[in-house]
Amino acid sequence: MGSNRLRVAALAAALLAAGAAAGQDRGSVNPKPLPPLANPDDPATPAKELFGRARAPASLQARAIGFYSRGCLAGARALPVNGDTWQVMRLSRNRNWAHPALVSWLERFAARVPSVAGWPGILVGDMSQPRGGPMLTGHASHQVGLDADIWLTPMPDRELSRAEREEMSATNLVRPDRLDVDRNRYTEGHLRVVKAAASSPDVERIFVNAAIKRAFCRDAGRDRAWLAKVRPMWGHNYHFHVRLACPDGQSGCQEQDPPSGDEGCGAELDRWFTPSMLNPVPGRPRPPMSVAALPAECRQVLVAP
Repeated sequence: MGSNRLRVAALAAALLAAGAAAGQDRGSVNPKPLPPLANPDDPATPAKELFGRARAPASLQARAIGFYSRGCLAGARALPVNGDTWQVMRLSRNRNWAHPALVSWLERFAARVPSVAGWPGILVGDMSQPRGGPMLTGHASHQVGLDADIWLTPMPDRELSRAEREEMSATNLVRPDRLDVDRNRYTEGHLRVVKAAASSPDVERIFVNAAIKRAFCRDAGRDRAWLAKVRPMWGHNYHFHVRLACPDGQSGCQEQDPPSGDEGCGAELDRWFTPSMLNPVPGRPRPPMSVAALPAECRQVLVAP
């Protein structure tokens, strides 16, 4: 198994430990700032405590540094909280930051959604922190500004209030037994919006719940090439996770191994419905990642103005 595949396996375990519905945890209309760290220069201070307190991006050239689950982000750009065809959720988390390539992709993709899926637009969940890096809660990836969660709930045809953005939940498309989708909630629009995202040449992976992948395999019809990018992952029953490939010319950004080319609708998918996968035994929690475990450039990202 290649080093990138080992990283993906570690990421899967971490995502499981983080909890399936973390993305639906409520936010706060009036969030309280985190208390200052007693000794932020201590090498033992977890990286998530440092990156989680950064409120603004590093004034550096835009760069995705490292791997999706072990890296940081320089020169981040914020996705505006409102667009004609998107709205950002959970504003209190301050996670609507990304590499400019992802912000641009989301704006272009959202503009296509009304004609592709018949939705007024998309609701965007977590992207990255202002300087990327490990998060205090909810994700093992989303560290280099190339990951974004898109809710499996169409954007309403009105602007949501701040309270709604913090408190409403996305649509859970998965049946309680986790063996298939809930046919009272799953629609052709869900397939069309994910297909449109996966068909983009900039997209490297899309993660969904295995039951949703099963429905896509069943309903995709003859045009099936896009299914190879759509991979099952624990949780992801309320949103789909879009991951862009590394931008051209950024050698410090580490891509995943490319998809196998197989559409992933056979034995690989069936394995997700075995008892051991439906009811996995949580492993021992890993110690928090230190700044020393990140690429060396991430130290500069932390201290940059």
